[in-house]
Amino acid sequence: MYQTKEIASLVGVHPNTVRIYEQWRYISSVPRGENAYRIYSDLHLFQLKIARIAFRCEIVQGLIRTKARAIVEASGKEDFTLALEYAQNYLSHLEQEYYRALEAIELSEQWMCGIESVSIRTYTRNEAAQVLDLSAEVLRNWERNGLITVSRLSNGSRSYTENEIKRLKMIRTLRAAHYSTSAILRLMNKAGTMSETIINIKKVLETPEENEDIISVTDRLTYSLEQAMASAKELILLLRAKLYLEL
Repeated sequence: MYQTKEIASLVGVHPNTVRIYEQWRYISSVPRGENAYRIYSDLHLFQLKIARIAFRCEIVQGLIRTKARAIVEASGKEDFTLALEYAQNYLSHLEQEYYRALEAIELSEQWMCGIESVSIRTYTRNEAAQVLDLSAEVLRNWERNGLITVSRLSNGSRSYTENEIKRLKMIRTLRAAHYSTSAILRLMNKAGTMSETIINIKKVLETPEENEDIISVTDRLTYSLEQAMASAKELILLLRAKLYLEL
């Protein structure tokens, strides 16, 4: 049995965080002793470890955070079978984002070197959205914000080439790295006027980041995703061990 300060120290958080996690139901309901102090068990310790590991990565935001939170919430309900299922899904999602980031690095290098695709294949907006695993509305919004210009066919519909698809893949990865559409537009415009691959992204994006180019942005993203994948694998091992002990 643990008191609030003891269990907080074991997982490396402030005691207030433990109380908040109970309020948010990231851990099971905590009984109180005769002195009205909370009494935590090994179950609560396990649930707190799950939450700490799930939220450890710096890029746990957006959809990634939603998936991480689902694991924690299932654990808080003591549904560790569901938590394991969510953890496996979380790892698959991270792996997909990781491979996309690697692809974006390669496409960025090609783009900055002026290498364009010679393919004559074209896509409608819906087809492009399907290839990119995005909604057509997202593409429409990026066009509206000037991130990409797409030519029209004689019937007025959009016609995306392989080069537009490549640019959209880079934009998708930069958005995954949490750059705003306006920041990405400044970056793309600046990069398009330079022959060298080194771009002062600090000035371009007007953010307090280190001086780096578009490739190093995706490099940092891949590093963060590698950390997140390691955490996801750790969650899977912990949950499998928990379920094995309960057999």
